[in-house]
Amino acid sequence: MTQEASPERRAELERRLGEVRARIAKACAAAGRDPDEVELLAVTKTISAADVAALVDLGLVAFGENRAQEAAAKVEQLRALRPGAPLRWHFVGGLQRNKAKLVVPWVTRVESVDSARLAAALDKAVLRALDAGARTEPLPVLVQYSVDGDPDRGGVPDDGLLALADQVAGASGLVLDGLMSVAPLGADVEESFAAIEAAGRRVRSSHPGATVLSAGMSGDLEVAIRHGSTVARVGTALVGDRTLTSR
Repeated sequence: MTQEASPERRAELERRLGEVRARIAKACAAAGRDPDEVELLAVTKTISAADVAALVDLGLVAFGENRAQEAAAKVEQLRALRPGAPLRWHFVGGLQRNKAKLVVPWVTRVESVDSARLAAALDKAVLRALDAGARTEPLPVLVQYSVDGDPDRGGVPDDGLLALADQVAGASGLVLDGLMSVAPLGADVEESFAAIEAAGRRVRSSHPGATVLSAGMSGDLEVAIRHGSTVARVGTALVGDRTLTSR
């Protein structure tokens, strides 16, 4: 049986969560936005199920993972630790096409669709899961946008963005929720998020329902919120050093 987080760890997570929520609220106030417009997605990759359960107890419901096998196991552990909790699991990392069928049964949204081949693989896996009863509805996804076009970072560059968005929107098993992006390391942060904001507008011009803009992490969420982010993907600031386990 998976153990629960220690009282000390719970207190630490509560403190960190309060700090992150305060940052989001302050950033929204500065941008003239309602804090309810920005969802906090707790990035819990490599973090124990016990810690996730503690975050559930603190009111979080959305969690981001980036390894298919690890995430699938964690989903099952949370079903045992917090049965009936209405959790949402987001896949936020690079996803290999042959792993699509592994995430489809449990994932709520895939935020890292960056190629036509991955979109097609997910669509195929979802349709099979729907036929088999492993899913009850199509899979919401975000198109991952590359600010600088570097293929090693993941993401679709400007010249392929709208074509990929059109493909996702036209897929029977997928729903286009919007766009996700990461500011490149070493790049001007303001310029990066301005480009991400503009990319989001271009997608919405063709697909008005694609309103999600998942941008900004622990170190730059304030800038991202200023440029329209609706999802803050926060890991380190919330859970601390990734080498730690629940204690």
